[in-house]
This record gives sequence, structure tokens and C-alpha cells, in this order.
Amino acid sequence: MHLLSNCSKHYLIIPVEHIPTVNDLQRRNEDYTLVSHMINVGETLLRRDAPQSNQYRFGFHQPPFNSVDHLHLHCFALPFIPRWKQLKYMSLGPLGGFIEAEKLLEKIKPLSPIPP
Repeated sequence: MHLLSNCSKHYLIIPVEHIPTVNDLQRRNEDYTLVSHMINVGETLLRRDAPQSNQYRFGFHQPPFNSVDHLHLHCFALPFIPRWKQLKYMSLGPLGGFIEAEKLLEKIKPLSPIPP
């Protein structure tokens, strides 16, 4: 759990393999499967530890706005407290900022079908 939390719960899901940033992910099965697994772990933790929250949010910081050069997924049980803390987790379009996990999955989805 992230101790300087902006929400009732804020987890960071970090893969063992070193991947510097979301820009290092590609349209391949391994990357898509990794990000999907990270989201599933985050959802499981938040459902277990913040069942009272009716909204969750998942995403990644993108360069140049990432402060840690190791891929990590932010998992939030909303709302942000105080509300202005959500500014740190906003998309800045082509400038980077924060990318929602589902949007990243769309971006790295392999062109060929993923085997079961």
C-alpha cells in the first residue's frame, strides 16, 4: 500500500521484470498479458480491502511525468482526498501525464489473437 495515499486505498503493482516505462511496452502477447495481470491483481486487492468504495481507477504515469523508472500500476479506491490530488493523475494527451490502464491495454493489444 502507498503510505502517502491520495485515496482511501492506493496500491502500486510492480512487476518483477525491470521495464522502465509504459513506452517500453509493445504490441506483443507478453506485454499485454503482463499489464492485464497487473490490473487483475489491483482489482483483487481493492475489492478485498476497499469494498465500500464504489469506484476504482487504474493507470500509469507516462514520460516525462513519471518519477520512477520502473513500470508500476497505480490502483485507487476513489474518491481522491482532497479532490485536487487527482490533478497528479490526469491525462495530458500527447504530452503524457497519466494513462488509464484500459487505454494502455488498447494501445498495446497484439494485432494477432492472444492464445488462450
